[in-house]
Amino acid sequence: MFKKRKQQEEERNQEQYNREREYTVFRKKTIKELIAPAGIDASHIDHLEIISNVKKYARSFFISSLPRMCTFPELFRDMYMFGDINTSIYINPVPEAKSQNDLNRVINELESERIIAADRGNINRESTITQKRVEAEQLRDEIAAGFNKLFEASVVSTLFAYSLEDLDKLTKLLSTEMSKSLVGIKSAWGMQEEAFKSNLPLLSDKVKKVHTFDRKSMATVFPFTTSEVGHPTGIPLGFNKQTGVPILFDNFHSSLTNYNMVIFAKSGAGKSVTMKTLISRSYVLMGIESLALDAEGEYSIVAESLGGINVVLSPNSKTIINLFDIEPETIKDEITGKERVVLNVENKVEDVTQALLTMARGSTRSTEVNELTKQIIAESVAEEYSALGITNDPNSLYDSSSRNMDGNLLQRPKKNMPTIGSWYKRMQKKAADNDNSDYKFHYSYLLKVMKQYIREYDGQMAYFDGQSTFELLEGAPFINLDISQLEERFARPLAQQILLSWIWEKYVKKNSEDRTKASKKRVLVDEAWMLLPYPEAVDFLNKMARRARKRNVSLAIISQRFQDFYEKPEAQAVLTSSDTKLFLAQDKSEIQYLKEVFKLSEGEAGFLVTCLKGEGLLKVGQDTAIIKIMPTQKEFEFVETNINKLVEMRKKREA
Repeated sequence: MFKKRKQQEEERNQEQYNREREYTVFRKKTIKELIAPAGIDASHIDHLEIISNVKKYARSFFISSLPRMCTFPELFRDMYMFGDINTSIYINPVPEAKSQNDLNRVINELESERIIAADRGNINRESTITQKRVEAEQLRDEIAAGFNKLFEASVVSTLFAYSLEDLDKLTKLLSTEMSKSLVGIKSAWGMQEEAFKSNLPLLSDKVKKVHTFDRKSMATVFPFTTSEVGHPTGIPLGFNKQTGVPILFDNFHSSLTNYNMVIFAKSGAGKSVTMKTLISRSYVLMGIESLALDAEGEYSIVAESLGGINVVLSPNSKTIINLFDIEPETIKDEITGKERVVLNVENKVEDVTQALLTMARGSTRSTEVNELTKQIIAESVAEEYSALGITNDPNSLYDSSSRNMDGNLLQRPKKNMPTIGSWYKRMQKKAADNDNSDYKFHYSYLLKVMKQYIREYDGQMAYFDGQSTFELLEGAPFINLDISQLEERFARPLAQQILLSWIWEKYVKKNSEDRTKASKKRVLVDEAWMLLPYPEAVDFLNKMARRARKRNVSLAIISQRFQDFYEKPEAQAVLTSSDTKLFLAQDKSEIQYLKEVFKLSEGEAGFLVTCLKGEGLLKVGQDTAIIKIMPTQKEFEFVETNINKLVEMRKKREA
């Protein structure tokens, strides 16, 4: 019995000893030991390798030079907002006595330099030194009076990347961005470990590359950034989720570099609902007219609700769009400033040629089409206009004037435009007359593949052959061109390209270059990713993005596949020509591309992957806000796109 009790007591003592030992071992671990990665390789001169579950590379920098005048709040903004980067600033106030002594010494040195410059007759240097001395004296007097103070500050940043190649690329980009504000940065060469430790929250500056600031310039280094986005005027687009403040958005505000906007989001994130809300509120509150190139048939109900026009283009409809349509435009003379009407036939020939090239390449994007094919098409298109007597004179668009029996001048009717059918007949005649063996194959190829677009041959895509059956009415609140019934793989992208050219002639060019006379218009291209495989279509989209602002027109691009834009450098001009960007919920496969192109932070990228429908990031110029877009109950009757919810709403109305 005694042995059993003794054994139990020994077991209890051993158990207590083990618990105390575990507690002691854990207690001795510092915070640094608990959060530190598996290891850091500091053997490299210009970077560190952080060894953890995923290897990461880090490079630390310090500020080497500053501009003479620091501007609030732009001094270090690009550094603070530059992707995966940490920045630490060590600020130490300089005692007033030391400030006075240092400034007096600087003033004496400047005066000595001024005297030497004056003796040598160097007037420019003397003037510069005099100005610096006056500024130093003014600063000294302000400090003596207690209105100012000097500070010494050291700025250290550490940039992270997942590969050394990316780190080198980001380093060059950061240096370029900072140089725009005249801030010089240098890699902490040979002291990466010390610089990395200086950038940890340990309050220990081991680099000590200090710069002197006064109180006013010191304020410019603080990261005072605002999450508020918007304009004093505009429509209520949504609410700022961080502050609860309504966001007013004016697509045509003078602070914007351009009026274009892009919206990227995965399917079901709320792209169409957002755009319908923007269109309807813009017209009701600001009188902005809109036109949609509707690839999915989602905007017809908006046209009905706003009293606009809905045009359906399909193989069975009687609607015809003539890609040869050309309109005069009013431009402002650069010398006189006066407006004059011109007709640019050369540009129209190029636009039609590009569209016909896309048609000729077809859905397979045939490599048989080359520059020689383009030359043949362009010559025939130019001959079509020339045959009708259409020149750069706007009057050539109209038949000769005639008078009635009373001698009064009759209104001149407009000439019928060339068509794909008339162009095809011209091609047939030119092919028959051709005796150049180099051209023979191309004529033969064009006559074969273009037959499907000709109405006379019952082509299955002949809805572009003939005179246009309708005009775009001026003053219509909303015009919807519905192409959702066309075949998706090739017919829709082709229709998008042709309609963009047609919209430019009939809708955009009619706006005056004089902003006081031009109305505000918006052109919406839905599912723009469909255009990207076709180089001629991308080229025209880029031209439209660059030229729209001159006509007081906003081009709005909506797409769910940002990766296609990322992989197509030719399409990125659309992004750079858009001052407003809205990112709703993103697919994980797309977020990395958005993060790289638009310099999103880790937090912003993470939010876009997890945010709810109707939530996203709104970027207007340099400002960013988290937005929540909430249409009213009445608006939901025509902006909702979910079929199940539409059925539910219909049942409620019927009940």
